[in-house]
Amino acid sequence: MRRAVDWTFRDRRTGAFVIGQWPNLPLWLFFGFSIVRWVLVPQGRPDFWLRIGAGAALGWWAADEVLRGVNPWRRILGAVALVWLAVSATLA
Repeated sequence: MRRAVDWTFRDRRTGAFVIGQWPNLPLWLFFGFSIVRWVLVPQGRPDFWLRIGAGAALGWWAADEVLRGVNPWRRILGAVALVWLAVSATLA
């Protein structure tokens, strides 16, 4: 069990145990678009563009995690976010 946890959560370069990290630019953008949308509750075009911005920022973050995640956990998290974005886009 310990080997599986180490394999999943250890940073391959530093050996540090990494579940999450301080948000980077794509996540800050996602949070910003989402908070503005939540606070202002816009309608029409502003709502559309805030949703597009939030989705694009989250997609950017997720793709970056899949490609450059420091451990399998981060890559899986990115893949789950990409799947969620794809499913939510098809249901919208």
